[in-house]
Amino acid sequence: VPIAARGELSPVSRTSVQHGGDWPFKPEVVADGGNVAASSDKTSVDTPPNLGVLTTRLQQHGSGFFTTTSATSAATAQVAAIAASICAVYPNLRPETVRALVVHSAQWTPAMRSRFNSPAANKSELANLLRRYGMGVPDLDRALRSATDSLTLISQARIHPFEHGGKTSKVHEMNLHEMPWPAVQLGELGETEVSMRITLSYFVEPNPSSRGWTGRYVYPSHGLRFATKRADESTGRFRQRINKRARDEEHGVPSPRTEQGWLFGSAQQQKPGSMHTDIWTGPAVDLASKGAIAVYPVAGWWQYRRAWDQSDRGVDYSLVVSIEAPDLDVDLWTPVAQQIQTTVAITR
Repeated sequence: VPIAARGELSPVSRTSVQHGGDWPFKPEVVADGGNVAASSDKTSVDTPPNLGVLTTRLQQHGSGFFTTTSATSAATAQVAAIAASICAVYPNLRPETVRALVVHSAQWTPAMRSRFNSPAANKSELANLLRRYGMGVPDLDRALRSATDSLTLISQARIHPFEHGGKTSKVHEMNLHEMPWPAVQLGELGETEVSMRITLSYFVEPNPSSRGWTGRYVYPSHGLRFATKRADESTGRFRQRINKRARDEEHGVPSPRTEQGWLFGSAQQQKPGSMHTDIWTGPAVDLASKGAIAVYPVAGWWQYRRAWDQSDRGVDYSLVVSIEAPDLDVDLWTPVAQQIQTTVAITR
């Protein structure tokens, strides 16, 4: 009989559940890797073809056009195909953005979602589920297109993490993204529950001499974090709050708890890694005023090794934000499209 239930994690998958809070969340997404069969007395296992994933094969000696694959070979091929398809449709996207869209498009299967929706699941248990399933199974259609009731915004930006003065170094700048936001439409929905999903993706320069994610000479060259404006907060006050948070984190002061409504909160947003994603759920009227998102740097080994710091060149990152109002008769896409209409150049 199959070991894993339909939609559950493959028996051959590896997770980061045992890694602890000081390590990045892995996997980021999962894909079909087939299943494993166990004998009725549970004394042996097998991988029969009917529990594998169908794929094409190199035809040799009349062996046919198809075969099966499983485990890592099957899963990585599927995710690579999604990334390649995104690049084909949008060839100007950065690698950080392609990676972000793969993760941002992922959804948990019903079997996985039942665990996340458990009333007994606290933030610690949710973090372990994230280390088990990632953000779920990526979906090419969701990665490529917005829907009228599911709007996706992408910002490709650059930031200069650190600056050096004398014998000291400190974080250099924060980027404030004021998104084109369907504020009127969200406000008209009132207390109706909607969701916002944010994914921040970037790459780091590794420090080969360090294997850890804590301490002064850590593995990543720099880290980035995101924060959103609260419903009752002005943009100016939001900027001041995040500037203070960045300075506090620079001196080792723990970040305050994230506001209510986030699925993972600080358990994911403030942890190590170069991919941060979370889902906020709450009243549409509150989301209407949350269109400002800050991205700011946190410590990395560049900050303490001035000769190797590349901050002056800047580092790229991608911010993907989506608003979802499923099963509601509301058009979130059109009002935003009108705000960002492409300028047409007229040649004389």
